[in-house]
This record gives sequence, structure tokens and C-alpha cells, in this order.
Amino acid sequence: MQDSSANHETFLTLLLRHEGMVRAAIRAVVHRAEDVDEVMQAVSIVAWRKFDSLTDAEGFGHWVCMIARYEVLKFQRERARDRFVLDEALVERILEEGAEEGAARGRRLMLLEHCLEKLPEARRELLMQVYSPGCTTRAVAERMGRSEDGLYQLLRRLRLELKRCVELGLVEEGGAA
Repeated sequence: MQDSSANHETFLTLLLRHEGMVRAAIRAVVHRAEDVDEVMQAVSIVAWRKFDSLTDAEGFGHWVCMIARYEVLKFQRERARDRFVLDEALVERILEEGAEEGAARGRRLMLLEHCLEKLPEARRELLMQVYSPGCTTRAVAERMGRSEDGLYQLLRRLRLELKRCVELGLVEEGGAA
């Protein structure tokens, strides 16, 4: 087993990598932001306590979603007197689907990164500029000396190329596009 600080670092890295997916799954059932935070905190504590029992770091996302599932059910039971509490079976189904979607989303993101690497560097940099925070398509078009419409057409072709690449990757993996 790893030493304590390496174990802690590995746990935090994995938790932060999957936190968005876990929060989204929790939010599908628990709607108040404060309650989502409370459940996420409980998930984090339980996951840390049980982290030594995880045998495969690749399965962390699914594992932590299962913990979230139980913590959401526990949260729902504690608030059963609230008339807006969802049925346990429905909660379980929503969280199961969230975990499955999270894994599929992770596969698509990895494929997208791979497809981006295949693009010529200039095209990749263009996409990074256009999608960087605070940047507008108009500003990028002006810097490039292109019309805004022309840039939109180029971006549409690049997105279509990336979509096809990801779909081809999913087919090659045996997953659904």
C-alpha cells in the first residue's frame, strides 16, 4: 500500500477529477445547493474512510457514484417527512443512470482529447482561442483578418470533424455513438 501522503494525494486527485460528475448525479435528486453540498461532503468523508478498500483506481468514478447513491438515499430517508422526497427506487435509478452517463461522458472526453491532438496545431490553437473564457468569436475573427461568418463556418467544419472522430472512436471501442 502507498504511504499516507501519497494515498491522500491520490484520493484527492481522483475525487477532484470525478467531483463534477458526482455533484451532477446528486443534483439530479437533491435540488437545494446547500443540500447538494451536504451530501457531497458526506460522500467525500465516506469515500476517504473506505479508500483503502478500492482495488482499482480506474474504477473510482463508478465506486464514488455508488457511495453517492447510498448517501443520497440516507439523506432522503432523514428528510422523509418532507413531501417533496422522491421514491427510493426512483432515486436509485436516477443515480445509476448518472454513473453510467458519467463513465460514457469520460470516454467521450478522452476521445475528444485524442481527436483534438490529431488536428493541425493551428486549428487546435484556433479552437482553444475561441473557447477560452472571455474571448469572443468576433475578436478572434478580427485578429485573424477573417469575417465573423467565415470563422463560424470554419468552426462548424472543425466541430463536425471532431464529432465524426469521436463517433468513430466510440464505434471502434464497441460503444454507441
